[in-house]
Order: sequence, then C-alpha cells, then structure tokens
Amino acid sequence: MILHFTNARLIDPEAQTDSLGSLTVENGQIASRDGDIAKGAEIIDCAGKCLAPGIVDWGVKIGEPGERHKESFRSAGLAAAAGGVTTMIVRPDTLPPIDTPEDLEFVTRRAADAPVNIRHMAALTKAREGREMVEIGFLTDLGAVAFTDGVRVVADSKLLGRCMSYAKGLGALIVGHPQDPGLSKGAAATSGKFASLYGIPAVSPMAEVMGLDRDLALVAMTGCRWHADQITVAAALPALRRARASGLDVTAGTSIHHLTLNEFDVGDYRTFFRFTPPLRSEDDRLAMVQAVADGEIDVIASFHTPQDEESKRLPFEVAAPGAVGLQTLLPAAMRLYHAGALTLPELWRAMSLNPAARLGLPAGRLAEGAPADLVLFDPDAPFVMDRFGLLSKSKNTPFDGARMQGKVMGSWVAGKRVFG
Repeated sequence: MILHFTNARLIDPEAQTDSLGSLTVENGQIASRDGDIAKGAEIIDCAGKCLAPGIVDWGVKIGEPGERHKESFRSAGLAAAAGGVTTMIVRPDTLPPIDTPEDLEFVTRRAADAPVNIRHMAALTKAREGREMVEIGFLTDLGAVAFTDGVRVVADSKLLGRCMSYAKGLGALIVGHPQDPGLSKGAAATSGKFASLYGIPAVSPMAEVMGLDRDLALVAMTGCRWHADQITVAAALPALRRARASGLDVTAGTSIHHLTLNEFDVGDYRTFFRFTPPLRSEDDRLAMVQAVADGEIDVIASFHTPQDEESKRLPFEVAAPGAVGLQTLLPAAMRLYHAGALTLPELWRAMSLNPAARLGLPAGRLAEGAPADLVLFDPDAPFVMDRFGLLSKSKNTPFDGARMQGKVMGSWVAGKRVFG
C-alpha cells in the first residue's frame, strides 16, 4: 500500500523545521518528501494539521505479569495509539520483575497483543533487590534495550560499579534513578513551606543531586553508557554539564508532569498528584523546561504508571505514586508549546528523535527510509479531559477535568493505521 499525506504541517525534529508539505509512505517506510502522487496511492488530506514522527515513550509501566488488572499490553497499546505513541519502551518493574531471559521472552510474546511497537528494558539486579547482577549479556541478546531497577536505587556502590563495568564491555545502556535512597525514603513532597504547611513527609532536592553525583562518579570510573531517567531540579544540571564536558556518555530525561505541574498542584491532597520524585517548585519546573529547550535534558516521557482506585484512595503520603500518561503526553506537551516555551520540533526532538537515537531505534524521523510511524494531530483543538474516556485500564491522571489543547487525529505504525 502507498499512502500520500498531502497539505500537512510537517514537524521534523531532525531538521528542526515546521513547514507545509507532503509525505509519501510505501511498504511501511517513508518513501519521499514533497514528491509527486504515486499511481494508486491512498491520499490523506491533513487539512493543514501537524504530521510528526510517532512518539517514543521511554519508561512505560505495564501490569504484565502480576498486575494485569491495572494495565495489559493490549490496553496500553490502544491508549498509546490514541495518544500518538507509536513505540513504548517498557519498564521491568513488574511482579515478578523482568530479570531473566525467560521473563523477557514471556513479555515479548505478550506484547504481540499491542497495536504499537514495544521494546523492553530489563532489571539491572535480580528481583530489583540490589544484591546480584542479572545476566546482562543473555538479556541483551534477547532484545533488552536497557537495564534499570527503576525507582529502587542500587544502594551498594560497589555492586553498581560492577554492573556498569560489565555493561561497558557489552555496550549495554544503564538507566539510573538519581536519588539518595536514605534521604528520599518515605517522602511524598519536596521540602519547603508548602510541604510543612500541609504536613506531608518531604525530601530535599539535594537527594537528587547527591544520587546523581554518586552515579556520575561511577560512570566516570567505568566509562559505561548511562541515562538518568528523571532530572527534576535545577541544582542537578551543573553535574550533568560537567559530565558531558568531560566526555562521559551520559543523557538525561524528565517527565511531562514535572514540566507542566508544580508542588502547589497537590492542593487538596489529591493523590493523582503523588509522584516519584515528587512535584517540584515552580522555579525548578521552569529550569527543566529551559533545559529541554537548551538540549541539556534529552528526553521527555510520560512515565505511564497505572494504579487502581484502591491504591490511590489512601492518605496522600501512603498512596501509590504515579499517573497514567500515554494519552495525556501529547496534550500536556501542547501546554508548553502554547505557552511559547518550546517549539513543536523541540518537543518532538525530546519525545521522539532523542529517545529513539539513544536506544538505537530507527524511529523518530521523517527522513526517507525511516519507519512510517506517524501521528497526525491538531495542536489547537480544545477539550476537557475526562479520565473515564481514557483507554488505559487505570484512570489515575492529574489532568482529570483540566482544559487542554491537542487532539490526535490519526496514528500509523509501519504505514498501518492504528488509530483514527
């Protein structure tokens, strides 16, 4: 099948351009830009709406195995397609964790239920307990794109150093969660007047800085490839700059929630605003937005974390952290675009091009020969978010009832329409 997208506003994160044009897709790949209409092509008139590479969402939690009632591969895939996410990079923090070749083979087979691309990260230590390294070589051979224990920080620096040295020899990527586990234990907010006023257990932003400094020192010692999953405070940025200036192979990400919400959004103790790390000050939020614009923060992700009602209907400090985000990532990102903080090419550089490039995937581009993983969206379309309209099994979104802009009109994976 040949598709010809005409009258499209092409968002090219690689060239950093936003311009009207056309796109031809053939055999699941982008065949040409602004070319003639091929004989027999199906013409899709985009009516001046935005056509961009599909989003590559790095850090999606799926409930298989162990918590399928919260999210399945199929339900997450449907939500992803509806949100313009054409590739999900899935976390290993399941029950049990994805820490053996057999576990990875199981979830790889289960992922065939989804209408979008799925790639898997594996745990860094067995059972994510920080005591014994997993079989990084075997898991890499089976397709693991990175290794992480998620929010369970490996406290044993000697063990983490060994993991990094082994990963270095195999060219494997380690994803860290910069946080001092002792300081941040039990915290549900960022320390300051607001947390004190509301009586919420809090943690200093320095816990993130200390965790980052430790991890970067080990990266310098071992020379491994390393990615920080969430940088959320301005005080952490100088360490990243120093690491890059010294030639370390380091990248960093942040969550869309830390770019669009701040500590005051906790307001009336709504547990949909409970995150790990917790929401930060407005100054930190603005600093993270600027860091994305400057290229210091490479990746924006939803960190989709489905939680059932029973996990959230608890006192704020003990409620399960996290929010669903596959369908809200794009409209939340439009808040930054409409505020004039980031352009659409800058957003798609962080949400599609950079995560794909860091993980060695061919996605995230509009170049000839790239996979035809595409999203067509209207950045201006207004709507009121209704959490019960989300396709995820869990409905825990902080944007419930919010006025938002940005609607997905269609999603394609390898040239096949999966939404719209």
